Amino acid sequence: MIIFIYAIVKSSDLGGKGENSVNISISGALVKDLPIFPEISVQNLKRFVAMGLISTHDVSQTLLKATLDSVVEECVSFVGVDINICSEILLRHIAGLNTTRAKNIIEYREKNGPFINREQLKEVKGLGPKTFQQCAGFIRFNQEYIKNFCSNKKNELGNHPLLAKAGALGKKKSKLTSCASQQPNPLDQTCIHPESYHIAMRFLSLIGGNANDIGKSDMQQKVDVVIQKEGLEGTAKRLNTTVHTLQLIIDGLTQPEGYDIRTDFDKPDFKRSIVCFEDLSVGAVLTGKVENATPFGVFVDIGVGKAGLIPVRSITEAKLSKVKKRRSLGLGPGERVEVKVLNVDIPRLRITLDLIRVL
Repeated sequence: MIIFIYAIVKSSDLGGKGENSVNISISGALVKDLPIFPEISVQNLKRFVAMGLISTHDVSQTLLKATLDSVVEECVSFVGVDINICSEILLRHIAGLNTTRAKNIIEYREKNGPFINREQLKEVKGLGPKTFQQCAGFIRFNQEYIKNFCSNKKNELGNHPLLAKAGALGKKKSKLTSCASQQPNPLDQTCIHPESYHIAMRFLSLIGGNANDIGKSDMQQKVDVVIQKEGLEGTAKRLNTTVHTLQLIIDGLTQPEGYDIRTDFDKPDFKRSIVCFEDLSVGAVLTGKVENATPFGVFVDIGVGKAGLIPVRSITEAKLSKVKKRRSLGLGPGERVEVKVLNVDIPRLRITLDLIRVL
């Protein structure tokens, strides 16, 4: 887990009214360590701050906490959470949820078993329409697990003696059948918000698709046929929706089941033949990912267990991407770069690199 505080600036130093501004970026853990995000707090922030170059006591603690919480919430919501396995702490950082609501969700899950669909969230105490609207889009379901659970539960209920007796007497079904009334919704595995389900179903009807075909190659082909014929704007107008909403629906319908946006993140392609200091040689050209940016240079992970340093003098405008040229002459955490080894100091475990280009 690495947290980068790009800037903590006292606006009083800039002629302002003395308020502080904080710009926080979280890197690294988003790819595989999402469950530990909520453990970040102002109290333990210092042990996460890379290189110890930032002093957190110089800024408003209230502002720092609010900014940090906002960034964590954005990251958690960006990825989404599986409602049936996530922790209470993780749930607190979903938009619309707080400590009490997260606790109620966990209690409901422990008492009633796993959630079958998003609509079931409305049965949780304290989770009203407004909260549902805010959080529903970030809740995910493992469809395979849900289908297996419902199938097993159905078999158990079918063989239950109370149900058999009730059926023989012509009485109303027992509360034990409540689970059977909850049916999985294939759209719940997507990024499509429940408010747009009716549009998604109309779009499926338009392309001749089926909700059970979400993520399959046939779905992509059917979508392409309609979009190529009518265009994105024309199709959106026909469905009486916006282009943005339609694009989200298309993404949700065509992404594979269990799709995780983190799988699309760029990964440094380290050379398999270079795994330790002894494998490095001056002049070798490698690729890596920026770990940390400091006033004196940038540290890059090149796959040997120790980050190499690109001195700040080696970072020139000509070597940076067009996007970076518009921002600054710095490199940010997570950026992929191509570098050349300038020096390898094995006794002191130091690697000096030269930036070739930003990938």
